[in-house]
Amino acid sequence: MTRLADYFVVVGYDHDKERSGSGSGKIIHRFPEKDWDDVPFHQGLELFCQPGGWDLSSQRTQPSFFVSVLTDIEADRHYCACLTFHETVSMTPKKPDDVETEEEGGLVHHTLMFAPKSIALISRLDYFETFRNCLGIIYTVYIESMNVQLESIIGNLLGSVHIPPPGGPQVRFSVGAGDRQSLQPPLNGAIPVSRNTVAMLFQQLGIHNVLCLFCAALTDNKILFHSSSYSRLTDASTALLAILFPLKYSYVYIPVLPNALMEVLSTPTPFIMGVHSSNKSEIQELLDVVVADLDSGYLSIPEHLNLPMLPDHIYNRAHQELTLVLSPDLQNADCAFPPPTPSPSLQPMLDKEIRAIFMRLFAELFMGYRSCLTIIRIHPEPVITFHKGLFLFERGLSGDDFLQKVLGGMSFQTFVQERGPPFRICDMFDEISANIQETLLQEGRKAERIIKNVQDIARHLFINENPNPQPYSQKIPKPCDGAFTRIHIPTFPRIDCVRVQEVIDDGVKKASMKAQLQTIRQPKSQFVPYGPPAGNITAQRNIINNNARRLEVLRTCVNSIFENKILDARKTFPAVLRSLKSRVVRNALTRELSTHAHQNRAMLESQQFDLIVRLMNCALQEDACSEEHAVATALLPLTASFCRKLCTGVIQFAYTCVQDHPVWASMQFWQATFYSDVEKNIRALYLPPDELKADKPDLNEAFTASPDVVRRTQGLLYDKSALEIAAEQIRIWPAQSEEERNEMISNEESTVFSQAIHYANRMVYMRVPLDISKGIKNVFSHEGESGSSNISQSIGGSDSLDGESGFEEGDSSDPAGSVIRFISKFVDKVCSEGGVTAEHQKSLHQMIPGVVAMHIETLEAVNKESKRLPPIKKPKILKPALLPGEELVLAGLRGYLLPDGREEGTGGNLGGPQLLPAEGAVFLTTYRVVFKGTPCDIQACEQVVIRSFPITALTKEKKVSISNTPHIEQYLSEAVQLRACTFQLMRIAFDEEVNQEKIEHFRKTVNRYRYPPSVFSMFAFNGVTTTNTMLQTHKQKDKTATLRKFASRTFLRGSSRKPGLKNKQMSRKGQKYVLPGEPLAVPRRATLPKPPLQDLTDSRPNSLYEEDDITTVDESEIEIQTSTLKASDTLSADKLMDRPYVQDYQRLGLGSPGSTRQKSTEPFRISEVNLHYNVCRSYPALVVVPSTVADESIRKSLGKCHRQSRFPAITWRHPRTKALLLRCSGFHGKGVMGMMKSQVVQNTSTGTSTETTRSIEQEKYFQSIVANTPVGSHHNTDSLVSLNSVLTPTSEATGSPPQGSESPRKVGGGSSAIYRAMTGIRGSGGKGMNSFRGLTKWGSLRTTPSSGPPSTLNTDVGARLAHKTGGQQPEGGQDAKDGAVMPTSAHKAALYVFGEKSQMKAIKTENFPKCDFIPCDFNEVRHVKASFKKLMRACVSSAPLTDPEVSFHKLVEDTEWLLQIQNIMQLAGAAVDLMDIQGSSVMISMEDGSDFTSQVVALTQVLLDPYYRTIDGFRVLVEKEWLAFGHKFTHRCNHTAAHQGSGFAPIFLQFLDAVHQVVNQFPLSFEFNQYFLKFIAYHYCSARFRNFFFDSECERFEYGTLFEDSRTKSGKIGERGDGTSKGIQIKSLWDYIDSIHLKTPLFYNFLYAPSIRDCVLRPYSDIANLRIWDYYINEDLRTGSTYDREVVTKATEPNEENEEGPLLPTDRRIINGCYDNIQEAQLDMFRWLLEEMSHLETDLCHFPMKWKFVWEKLESPMELQSTRTTAASEMVKQHGTSLHKKTTIEILTKGKEGSKSQTQPHHFETHSYVTPTYCDYCQHLLWGLVKQGYKGMKCSECGYNCHDKCQNLVPKQCGKVKISRESSFRQSQTSMEDVIRVTPQSTPMISGGQTTPTYYDHSWQSAQVSETRTHEGYLWKRGALLKGWKQRWFVLDSTKHQLRYYESKEDTHCKGFIDLSEIESLQLSAVALPGAPKKAEEKAFFDLKTIRRVYNFLADSKDHADEWINKIQECL
Repeated sequence: MTRLADYFVVVGYDHDKERSGSGSGKIIHRFPEKDWDDVPFHQGLELFCQPGGWDLSSQRTQPSFFVSVLTDIEADRHYCACLTFHETVSMTPKKPDDVETEEEGGLVHHTLMFAPKSIALISRLDYFETFRNCLGIIYTVYIESMNVQLESIIGNLLGSVHIPPPGGPQVRFSVGAGDRQSLQPPLNGAIPVSRNTVAMLFQQLGIHNVLCLFCAALTDNKILFHSSSYSRLTDASTALLAILFPLKYSYVYIPVLPNALMEVLSTPTPFIMGVHSSNKSEIQELLDVVVADLDSGYLSIPEHLNLPMLPDHIYNRAHQELTLVLSPDLQNADCAFPPPTPSPSLQPMLDKEIRAIFMRLFAELFMGYRSCLTIIRIHPEPVITFHKGLFLFERGLSGDDFLQKVLGGMSFQTFVQERGPPFRICDMFDEISANIQETLLQEGRKAERIIKNVQDIARHLFINENPNPQPYSQKIPKPCDGAFTRIHIPTFPRIDCVRVQEVIDDGVKKASMKAQLQTIRQPKSQFVPYGPPAGNITAQRNIINNNARRLEVLRTCVNSIFENKILDARKTFPAVLRSLKSRVVRNALTRELSTHAHQNRAMLESQQFDLIVRLMNCALQEDACSEEHAVATALLPLTASFCRKLCTGVIQFAYTCVQDHPVWASMQFWQATFYSDVEKNIRALYLPPDELKADKPDLNEAFTASPDVVRRTQGLLYDKSALEIAAEQIRIWPAQSEEERNEMISNEESTVFSQAIHYANRMVYMRVPLDISKGIKNVFSHEGESGSSNISQSIGGSDSLDGESGFEEGDSSDPAGSVIRFISKFVDKVCSEGGVTAEHQKSLHQMIPGVVAMHIETLEAVNKESKRLPPIKKPKILKPALLPGEELVLAGLRGYLLPDGREEGTGGNLGGPQLLPAEGAVFLTTYRVVFKGTPCDIQACEQVVIRSFPITALTKEKKVSISNTPHIEQYLSEAVQLRACTFQLMRIAFDEEVNQEKIEHFRKTVNRYRYPPSVFSMFAFNGVTTTNTMLQTHKQKDKTATLRKFASRTFLRGSSRKPGLKNKQMSRKGQKYVLPGEPLAVPRRATLPKPPLQDLTDSRPNSLYEEDDITTVDESEIEIQTSTLKASDTLSADKLMDRPYVQDYQRLGLGSPGSTRQKSTEPFRISEVNLHYNVCRSYPALVVVPSTVADESIRKSLGKCHRQSRFPAITWRHPRTKALLLRCSGFHGKGVMGMMKSQVVQNTSTGTSTETTRSIEQEKYFQSIVANTPVGSHHNTDSLVSLNSVLTPTSEATGSPPQGSESPRKVGGGSSAIYRAMTGIRGSGGKGMNSFRGLTKWGSLRTTPSSGPPSTLNTDVGARLAHKTGGQQPEGGQDAKDGAVMPTSAHKAALYVFGEKSQMKAIKTENFPKCDFIPCDFNEVRHVKASFKKLMRACVSSAPLTDPEVSFHKLVEDTEWLLQIQNIMQLAGAAVDLMDIQGSSVMISMEDGSDFTSQVVALTQVLLDPYYRTIDGFRVLVEKEWLAFGHKFTHRCNHTAAHQGSGFAPIFLQFLDAVHQVVNQFPLSFEFNQYFLKFIAYHYCSARFRNFFFDSECERFEYGTLFEDSRTKSGKIGERGDGTSKGIQIKSLWDYIDSIHLKTPLFYNFLYAPSIRDCVLRPYSDIANLRIWDYYINEDLRTGSTYDREVVTKATEPNEENEEGPLLPTDRRIINGCYDNIQEAQLDMFRWLLEEMSHLETDLCHFPMKWKFVWEKLESPMELQSTRTTAASEMVKQHGTSLHKKTTIEILTKGKEGSKSQTQPHHFETHSYVTPTYCDYCQHLLWGLVKQGYKGMKCSECGYNCHDKCQNLVPKQCGKVKISRESSFRQSQTSMEDVIRVTPQSTPMISGGQTTPTYYDHSWQSAQVSETRTHEGYLWKRGALLKGWKQRWFVLDSTKHQLRYYESKEDTHCKGFIDLSEIESLQLSAVALPGAPKKAEEKAFFDLKTIRRVYNFLADSKDHADEWINKIQECL
């Protein structure tokens, strides 16, 4: 019997502690005053009586009731039922009125206030309604002044009312106030009582939110409820605990948290709490708490919180069942004739039905848990553990996070302790859990059966709460309505404590006497039902059958080993290693080994021992990821069985060779294995020996059985299982005598102790290493990649992951101590749980150090003798072939080259031998990282595998973890992964002989050689003698390699020159100066030139402002002394005349150097303004400019208008249209410092004059370009197609620069027209759209009005320029109004300037007549870097792709690499059209003019000029546009440590890729082949040659490499066929290419047709036409890199003794695509014939002729007749040209119209397709035999068709805004006469010689190109399968032999077609067909029968039908 209430408390407002309007409570009365012996009183109760705080109120409030929960130190919950009411309080000021100061926020006290007072009951029972009634009676007696003593009521309540335990009878009582009450205990106290709280919780939050809360509580997350009702908080918390049954919540539980304890919410432990909604603002700061709003039904889960959810199948089942219960009408909602809907259950029964569903959920979740229980003690109390890993594996949920966390939580541990014993009191859950599998199978997801079973459980739950069905009428006195509003309410009376105590004592006496007379029947214990097993035996047997062949191979191999048939065993050994990936095979191996161990075959020979150990290691490694540890458990005794004899008295056991696996360091493994063995011994202890079966299980059956089956059936081989024996022993325990009990306890304790000793010895064996001096290996690396260090950011050591070692690692120098601590911790754990006595534990601890010491002594002899064994014969290390000058840095480190994500070499789907993994060694040279070895696979071990890449190409190096790899005999835990930008990946796992120090030394050395301190330390400069001064000079230039360093250096220097401060005079000694700009004299010293003071410009990258301080250079910093690098004595124009780019200028007719040498008629000249790199350090010394532009103008003004002073320079001129191609950097925008400095300059007339001069000179330069462009003087009629039609009508009027006395511009406020427009704008990138944000902000810094006199230059500069150039007004111009600015000209301009959007939009084009500024997108360097990283990961993946949704092409698409290539090709194509068709000049003005600008300008020249498509011409192009114009190769390729953090940027590689795309489309137009481009792509970042070093021509001159040429008189090169001479290192890539090209046609394209090379190329740039360059995905494992020809020659040349002649046609050789280079091994016919001729000449003793000479002597078999073209081919060419123009028009239009046309979306509408239609995005069918009438999405504007799922993926821009392909074709399509008149010079797209291979390649892309509309018109067509009639537009095409039909005449997408070749008959119909349209003529029907179906048509009339029949028959 238990008291109903333990304490009664009266808590009131504490007036003594009131401070600033906030008060506190105090306990006025508590009864009993003395604590009960069994229940202490809770302190701090006043906080929970008023959770919101003790505050006075100015209004009357009605009484409130709620229940709080208190938790004592024993974690027992006590319920505090609190009823609160208010009493009237008279408030008087505490200070005089004239002194009182009211604090801010304080409460204003009225004369009458209301103070809260609470009466509370504290109880251990949760009878909330009874508490409400009792407190209500006390309040009623008080408020109604009833004639009843409160002392009697309180005393009776505390002393007289006692409640029987669960299962007891109903209690009826009265507290003495005329009341009658009853109380019914539940039948089972273990099952929680929920009343209707669970149903209320679902009503508040919904199904999904409650399930989320449920999962959060099970996975130990923090949960917080908030509501405006305290009762709702308690009910919600109670409901959550109720649905957690049978688990018990073990963490902090506070349903109502007082405001004063809000800091408790920051506790790190899980909790379930509730707070009032008034605290919303405070709980919003909680970042790891799941918050549930009970009032609004909203659940908030933090974003970073990964909340594990139930397994999908369990979640779906629970959601379905809850829906059936809560919404029973939902399943019949759509029925036409719904059955009678069952009425929903009442609230109490609905509550129980929901709880029943959750009980079923737990039963399914824990199904089979009893089969994974391990009993280790039976007496005196059962001790049971749970095998978590076994349960997860057998349930197939090893990777489920939710179940992992649930099984590891405290609640489940309590669950195992309470429900683990096999003989105990059972409840409903035990029965449900035992039958859940059968129940679910019987239900079969049928709603009726599910509801029935749920309701059965719900009825039991309802009866458990309400066991007495008889109603009892209670009588509870209540106060009158509105009693609390009475004016005169007495205060709560003081209670007589003595009287209350007397009543309590009297009641306690009577209750004790009554309890002695009553006897309550206690529930009996019973056997707990075992339930279903955790696994599925049938499924496991199926797996065994599938692995039968593998098991047979395993048995054969193992038998061969033990029979000492080593050769036979090795044949099948690789197959056995591969099969060990299967768990069934691994466990079969353990059983087979156990069988042979029992047959006394444990002593093995050395080779047998090695093979057995290797099998063990492989099985353990494959089983490492499983938490079950079945293989380790089975192998543990075998490791101490198998051994070999080393010498007399020294035996080596297998455990010394398998110690490195992490499983031996897992405490979880040792405990689970120990408990399993203890259970077996405990079972044997109580099982009589005669009951054991004499016969052991059949070995064959044991071999083939899976481990979990054997584990479960081991017990079934005997009569009883361990749990059954334990249950029987527990049952008979009370009947045993004391002696028998003590004997049982002693035997069990001895069993556990003996096993502890046994396992302590085993742990010593497995943990003490063979070589104690090396310490214990830390092999935990399960977390994936460890120790990764991106060397582009930092070179750091690897941080090894601290895995679960099970103990705190001590000093690594004391391995013995570490082992002792590990074993001691294990012993403490298992002995404490197993009940081992303290004496035994002490003796065991004393024994462990001695055992460890003895074992170490034993292992010393074993280790000593094992080293004397002959080492395992390993393959010989093969040394790689080295290049001339290449030296080894690190000798070969033995290791394995592991396979990566590429299938080549792995023998996978691509076939071929399994070349990887390969065993060999990795070498580090001064040039490369090379791996050379042989495959581990015995079938391919005769091959040699080589993989290499240049050391400078390395982009990332890191450590990675590896899994077991077939064919590798060693256990390898980690590897080093090296990734190179040459698209190579090395995953190298080092051999065990390579220690950790060597590995770290290798990594550090690789990083050191990857990022040397200077470029002179790289391989290309091998042999160059450098001094410290030279290195310091180079380091000085690298100081500003990053923006941060540059900014810090610049701002610090600029800060010393603030206004008002005078610069200190520098002393003469060590004075810094600026060198004069005179010709440089450099005998043996190169002096860095600097411009004069007035000409100095900022030439550094990413300049923050325009005008910089004078950069001074110390004499000691610019001296370069060298013995090998020799610059010219004087840098002059004559010296530069031999430069390739200067010779190219002369070839193009762009003038001659110098202003005095030029002819008066030449429009251009080669200027020497930058001869000493004074104007721009990154520009070449000689540049082409218009003749009318003076050098002084460029030096003083023009250069300052562009970033880094890269002013517009002419690079190419069209030979026919005379259009010019110019390049420059983006227009210079002022930075912050530049604008601040300009304030001082603008206050003087000199500053104004300088700014105005810049504007004039810039406009003059543009006008010179326009004047030298023929289209600028006379417009041609041939222009871009539809350009005027695309632009808006308002922009079609032509305009001229405004003229007149008033200028629309204010000259005095800016520098130049473009410069002023860009004030405050920083052009950061091509896609930045927010460039104008700083205009207003910074504009105020530079627009301060000048205080000087007004400028006299007040006339329009455009008018002055027009006057100076002859005063001619452009055509079409008109006089401007006063100050009016004409709109931008929309007709073709003479000069198009492509620039950044952020700058082009703000330019005032009226100041630049006949110029058009086109904003466009470009690829920013950061985007290129990111795309390249993704491309490398896609093309050279580190692991195979396992996700079927992620394919190789999907990964390439995600990189956006091809989109960037497309952007380059489109912009270059636009320049081609503008220059070739329209005759306009083009200027590319992007970023700093060295990256994207170089790509576009160079590709444009390739497309326009056939010279650049030759080998020599391409070299000139690279020298001119990339080297001379200052592409930053050193910076972009990260050559030195100073550039390490910038990241590799493949700008030049993108250009080569774009050229590769053009070569693919035009194979006849290029002299070089694809290998030539790959060769350059490889060597531009290989650092073998000196061409691609330094960032500008200026730097190359400074370091003496500018005039370096290896073809000088130093001697002959190229004596060998590979183009090299022995011992001579070629310095130039071009010399290397020439030498190879001289000997072999390796780079030559035999399809090259030089007679037609004068055409202009217009390639397609659609993504569908772009190809992934095979340079990214191909490799050659036979020779390594094929781009170092010396290495290839040495690797492929035959041995001297077996040297053979050339391959004859009859010779045969096996070539594998994954190993050989197909191009090298299988020559094309041209190369084979040339080599054959050379061999024949050699055999005839003739001097062999050069191949080039032989090739040029050949006569063409027939003259190429390019003029003989058909009309169709001309239409194809014309159409291709029109498509190319269309792209150009789109670029111009997009730039002119800005973002309007770019952002207009599609207008998709749902559309029903009744004819075959394809999705325009995914090209899959929208309509078909299955998808008839399918509804897709169609754009109402452009007719775009797509699936619903594809709608969000289609291009965002609507095709209507663009020019559709169809309309573009129609607008560009001309008559046949016009086509014939087209000449190859005007619009040639491709040459005539490549008509056949190229036309068909492009013609398929447009269905309109080759179609012939023989006949067309509307017809009615009858649909298939009884569909209706639809009117369609039919087109009869005699060319394609099709009858196509469209939805309408305007529709451009064909809905379907009928192949005319399938027509069998065509005739008029005899009768009218049903369903035809009204008013249809009967004779207008005709039928068309094909081999597939019969088509019915209806024409407008009979004549129309006859016409269609005739036309179709003509085509037949």
